[in-house]
Amino acid sequence: MEENQYIKGIRLERNSIPSFRNYPFHLPSIKNLDELAFHPNVTFFVGENGMGKSTLLEAIAIAAGFNPEGGSFNFNFSTYNSHSSLEKYIKLIRGVHKPKDGFFLRAETFYNVASNIEELDREPAPAPRVIDSFGGVSLHEQSHGESFWATFMNRFRGQGIYLLDEPEAALSPLRQLSMLAHIHELVLQDSQFIIATHSPIIMSYPKAKILELTEEGAKETTLEETNHYHIMKQFFDDKDRLLHHLLNE
Repeated sequence: MEENQYIKGIRLERNSIPSFRNYPFHLPSIKNLDELAFHPNVTFFVGENGMGKSTLLEAIAIAAGFNPEGGSFNFNFSTYNSHSSLEKYIKLIRGVHKPKDGFFLRAETFYNVASNIEELDREPAPAPRVIDSFGGVSLHEQSHGESFWATFMNRFRGQGIYLLDEPEAALSPLRQLSMLAHIHELVLQDSQFIIATHSPIIMSYPKAKILELTEEGAKETTLEETNHYHIMKQFFDDKDRLLHHLLNE
C-alpha cells in the first residue's frame, strides 16, 4: 500500500514555535520532535501518561481536517474548546492519493460525538439518518463499549485514514483481539491507521510501526521492547511476587 499511503509523516515547524516552555511544546515528545515517518498501514504511538501521545494524535487529526472532539470529516461541532494549538505548527507530509473515508475515534470525547449524531438526526432531513451508518441503534442506548464497537464495525468503510485514541479504554480484551482482525480487513481495503494506545494486544498488529514517546523524544521500537509488554509479562509470569512487592513494601 506504499503508493496509497495517505499521511506519510509529520514535520514540526520548530522555527515558528514562540516558546518551548509552554504547553504543549514543553512535552518531551514535542520538544524533541523534528519529523516522524509513518507506516503505510498501521502506526502506534505508545508511552507513559504525560508523554503527549493524545496531544500529538489530536494535532494530526485536526491538521488532517477532523473535528477536535472526533467524528468523520463532516462533523463540525464544539462542546468544549480544550484542544491545544499544536496543529498550527504541524506539517502533514501527505501521499499522492486522498482517502475516500476517515474517522477520528477517541474514547475521551466519544459521548459528544454520539450526542451530535442525535442532534443531527432530530433535524428534518431526507433518509438515511446519520445513525444508520453507525449500525442504526442510538449510541446513547448502548454501553460505552458497545457503541464504540458499533462505530468501529459499521462506520469505518475502507480506503480511509483512521485515527484512534486509546480505543482499549472502551473494549474488553476479547474485543481488542477482534479489533485486530477488523483493522486487518480495512488495511486490505487500502486503509491507514494511526493509533495511540497502552494496550499490548492492540499494538501487536504484525509489521506495524511502534513509536514510543519518552522523555528523550520519539523512538521506533518493537512490541517486546515496550514497557507495556514488559510489565504485563512480568505480571502474568509471576503475579504473586509482583503483588507481594507492591503491597508489602
